[in-house]
Amino acid sequence: MAVAAMGVVYGDIGTSPLYTMKEVFSGPHAVGVSPENLLGILSLIFWALTITVSLKYVMFITRADNRGEGGIMALTALALRTPKASPRLLWIISVLGMFGAALFYGDAVITPAMSVLSAVEGLEVATPLFKPYVVPITIGILVGLFVFQRNGTASIGALFGPIMMFWFATLGGLGAWNVLKHPGVLAAINPWYAFEFFIHEQVHAFLALGAVVLAITGGEALYADMGHFGRRPIKWAWLGFVFPLLYLNYLGQGALILDDPKAIVNPFFLLVPDFLLYPMVGLATAATVIASQAVISGAFSLTSQAIQLGYCPRIQIRFTSEREMGQIYIPNINWLVLLAVIVLVLGFKSSSNLASAYGIAVTLTMMIDTVLAFIVVRALWHWSWFMAGLFLTFFAIVDIAFFSANLIKIFDGGWFPLVLGLSVFTLLATWKRGRALLYEKLLQDSMPLDAFIRSLEYGGPHRVEGTGIFMTTNANGVPRAMLHNLLHNKVLHERVMLLTVSVEDVPHVPEIDRVEVHALKQGFYQVIVRYGFKDDPDIPAALAMCEPFGLGYEPMETSFFLGRETIVPHHIPAMPLWREILFIWMFRNADTATAFFKIPTNRVVELGTQVEL
Repeated sequence: MAVAAMGVVYGDIGTSPLYTMKEVFSGPHAVGVSPENLLGILSLIFWALTITVSLKYVMFITRADNRGEGGIMALTALALRTPKASPRLLWIISVLGMFGAALFYGDAVITPAMSVLSAVEGLEVATPLFKPYVVPITIGILVGLFVFQRNGTASIGALFGPIMMFWFATLGGLGAWNVLKHPGVLAAINPWYAFEFFIHEQVHAFLALGAVVLAITGGEALYADMGHFGRRPIKWAWLGFVFPLLYLNYLGQGALILDDPKAIVNPFFLLVPDFLLYPMVGLATAATVIASQAVISGAFSLTSQAIQLGYCPRIQIRFTSEREMGQIYIPNINWLVLLAVIVLVLGFKSSSNLASAYGIAVTLTMMIDTVLAFIVVRALWHWSWFMAGLFLTFFAIVDIAFFSANLIKIFDGGWFPLVLGLSVFTLLATWKRGRALLYEKLLQDSMPLDAFIRSLEYGGPHRVEGTGIFMTTNANGVPRAMLHNLLHNKVLHERVMLLTVSVEDVPHVPEIDRVEVHALKQGFYQVIVRYGFKDDPDIPAALAMCEPFGLGYEPMETSFFLGRETIVPHHIPAMPLWREILFIWMFRNADTATAFFKIPTNRVVELGTQVEL
């Protein structure tokens, strides 16, 4: 499991040596090459990896799991369970979670562009003749990667772990070879060199944090992917293999720069002997493709969770593996991310330029993780205010330092992930708010269910054979589709099922808890189907589970009645007009409930109605 985790969890952070040291010593705020500065930077990298990745994520935050699942959605769900929390606090937690999730899409765009571009740039080290072809080759690799997404990664996923294991072993071997020439760089583990660097360089040292943070980008991914592998494999893979070999490579690059200051042009590839340069470019490209695959899969998974939790409209999701439930493909997200990645590569043209855009979204996400983790340790783990405050202060100081150092990147390209994150956040927040207003409107116009059933005792519409299923979000009200059916067709089935789908704030709901059936009078049944935010909704499969409750499901004798609302703006809109227009556009383009819930299309009757919002 630890080997498999390396192929998914550590791809992003594992490819950071390709560009981190290069950006520190030759980026826009380049640090002067001297033994003191070099040891200071290597010390900063070591303690950044230790504090942020090892202590914060591996030792602390991975313990905050939602039934084994991690990631910002799971952390937000835990924080929302705070006992006796005020509505305002719950709103703040929800907004933080939504914004953190939105920022992930910025990372999902920048990581493939930055990683693959930095790997292909190794060809320039071999010969300058390749320089004009770096961008076209990068785009070709990325297009191939995104086109392949429709096939899923189940068939080649087994190779990811061994390839990344070989990648880390190669990193460590190259680093160790150069450390043997200058063993003095091992002293960088001493934090005093980092403090001394800040004392002497001051503002310049602070600005250097904007490049040092590149060493920890991807550190939050180990928490997001915890549900696939579990905490222990992720922990031991990091502490026992990835971290030592990763840092050994940074030390090796530092030793090389000490030996030859001109190596700052591309210290990673200059570590490699000439005869191994082309194979190393190939291996680095494979590692960056794997790192990109992990981030793209994460974007698919996050979108699926957002749909289930009501933050995103229903869009088409394809399952690419019959054996692995997490293997999904979302065409809309895939092509939008590819378009953004190509724009980035064409716009920035080099990994050095892209480094200006990289880091700001990741550090902001890490700050949000720290705040949400503080709420969890205080409210759910019952830490004392002193201990929880110590936790928050220690990690927040590090997060704020990195984030503030990255703020200067905003005008050099850092605006891109922020604009992208804010755009996604606007979409998520608009959909959530619009759905809440729509639900309130439908609730106001609905008839109480118990009163309706009682009225049937005094006579009612003609009852016909078979089962009519009406999907509804309000289990205590009469569905609008039923009222419209009575208005137009003036009949009611002899058996009526009122079906409510409930998505819990847990990853998976066990099948034993999937359905709940309540028999009502006059042939009515109330059926509640529960899913977790990582479950695949399948209504026919859920209805087949109702047999033990005395409610058989015969597909050819069943009709599904679905309401299809058309939203029109009210003369006094409930939201600002631009948000109302945006919500209406999202609502119209959402995938149908028929496709999303896998309902047989030949058994569906849709009844439309207009709703003023």
